Amino acid sequence: MGFSDSFTDPEPQRTQIDALPGPIVLEFGTGWCAFCRAAQPLVLAAFARHPGVRHIKVEDGSGRRLGRSFGVKLWPTLVFLRDGRELARLVRPSGEAVIVQALASIDPPV
Repeated sequence: MGFSDSFTDPEPQRTQIDALPGPIVLEFGTGWCAFCRAAQPLVLAAFARHPGVRHIKVEDGSGRRLGRSFGVKLWPTLVFLRDGRELARLVRPSGEAVIVQALASIDPPV
């Protein structure tokens, strides 16, 4: 569990994602996206505070069904799920604090 720095291959199906238990963050983007690369240190730092949250990086683009099923239009888009239910979403996050806040919505501090 925790932060993943590589894209999931093959792309998971929506039914698989919806069935996953617990807190999960889907990160949609590409390896060549400048916004995605700039966000990586922020995402990594935020995940350090939430090691129990599963992070799934999904390479997105034309013809990619999972991104379309979540309505992804810009990268990176982070979708915060708990037990298959979306509780928060960030598009091109601008700082670590907003990611930490969204993570707390699916993985509250004890």
